[in-house]
Amino acid sequence: MTEVAIRTHGLTKRYGKARGVEELDLEVHRGEVFGFLGPNGAGKTTTIRVLLDLIRPTVGRAEVVGLDSRRDSMEIRRRVAYLPGDLSMHDGLTGREMIDYLSRMRGSTEDARRDRLAAHFDLDLDRKISDLSTGNRQKVGLVQAFLHRPEVLILDEPTTGLDPLMQIATYELIEEAKSEGRTVFLSSHVLPEVERIADRVAIIREGRMVEVESVERLKDRAVRVLEVRFGGPPPAEDELVSIAGVLRARRHGDVVQLRIEGSMDPLVKYLARHEVTAIRSHEADLEDIFLDLYRGDGP
Repeated sequence: MTEVAIRTHGLTKRYGKARGVEELDLEVHRGEVFGFLGPNGAGKTTTIRVLLDLIRPTVGRAEVVGLDSRRDSMEIRRRVAYLPGDLSMHDGLTGREMIDYLSRMRGSTEDARRDRLAAHFDLDLDRKISDLSTGNRQKVGLVQAFLHRPEVLILDEPTTGLDPLMQIATYELIEEAKSEGRTVFLSSHVLPEVERIADRVAIIREGRMVEVESVERLKDRAVRVLEVRFGGPPPAEDELVSIAGVLRARRHGDVVQLRIEGSMDPLVKYLARHEVTAIRSHEADLEDIFLDLYRGDGP
């Protein structure tokens, strides 16, 4: 039986008449990287803040590592690391002082691991926070999040401000955490990064869950685009859309562009009866799937 690291039951948060999240039911498994996707205002940060008891739900409840987010909030914070999307730090401290201050609040310091993580991010720990760029401030936040090897990492837009090399450095630490059996709950706008590192994703729209699925299964179900070049006049569009799985057909000279979902077997068998000189496939990525689901056109 799969253990659950994060669970919400009918979670609802309203801000007066404004909506935060509505009836959110969510399970995140221990040891997985879970992507939580949606644009600004969809309810991602609201959900995270409820999990950490930074705000209280209007209705429903949340659990982290089997503990109630309200009743057991102090114990949850000892076992979870959090990188907020708007991390605030004391400008007068150095990176080292800031990280050590946060470590003492947790009751321990790990100087050797702190220094290894700083080297991993090419971070100068002795510069004042006020002198750091946005990217280097983000590195300080990442070091403090990964420092104590928490059971659960909650990362809100973790690669904001990082260059491509430092993004890769972040992915390496996420993959290391997963290999050690720890859980990563990742809120992000960067769909290619979630596609690269997440096991499953949840897509949230206007405070409500749209989809929860593995990346691979979403891609298997996604609408794909196929361009077929025929050796002679292409079949009629009406004939092509009568094939199981073909949603749309557009002719452009001897080329037909097809939108397809599900199995391609019926289409392949149909094309085998014609002279086909070239086939070009545009496989769906997570961004395509996300946009389809957000438009309500998804599978």
